[in-house]
Amino acid sequence: MSELVLTLLRLSYLVLLWLLVLSCVGVLRRDIFGTKVSSRSAARRRGRAGAGDASGAEASDGEHVRSQPVTLVVLEGPLAGTTLELRTSAVLIGRAPSCTLVVDDDYASGRHTRIFPHDGGWYAEDLGSTNGTWVGEERIDGPTPVPLGMQVTIGRTVLELRGRP
Repeated sequence: MSELVLTLLRLSYLVLLWLLVLSCVGVLRRDIFGTKVSSRSAARRRGRAGAGDASGAEASDGEHVRSQPVTLVVLEGPLAGTTLELRTSAVLIGRAPSCTLVVDDDYASGRHTRIFPHDGGWYAEDLGSTNGTWVGEERIDGPTPVPLGMQVTIGRTVLELRGRP
C-alpha cells in the first residue's frame, strides 16, 4: 500500500474514534441534564416576587377561584431553579436514581417524599424519611394538602407548587 492510502486510513480511523467519543459525551450530557433547568437568578427573583400572590386568583364576581398547580419549582438547595411539570401522576422525590426528582442533598432519604394529585388537589406524603418532610412550618407524617405557594422542605431543598402565571 502506498503511504497516501495508509495515511488516509489512519485519519479516517481517528475521525471515527472522535465521533464515538463525542456521541458518548452527548448521551451522558442528556442523561445528566435531562431535567429542564431555568436560569437560577431568574427563578429566585420569581420566587420572591410570586410569594405574596400564589394563593389563588379572585374572580370578577368576588368568588374565589382555585388555581391548579402546573409546575413544581425548586427554590433552594443544590437544584435551585429546576422546574418540573406536574401531570396526573405522582412525583417521587429523593436521592435514589429511580425518583422523578433526584435531589443531591445529604439530609434527604433515598425515597423521601411523594407529591401526588388527589380529589382535585395536590398532597405531600413523607415516605418514612429520617429527617422528615415539612409543609410550611409543620412536619408531616401522612398525606397533607399542599396549596399553591406553600413551601415543601426536604432537608436543605425547598420546593413550591405554582400555577399558571
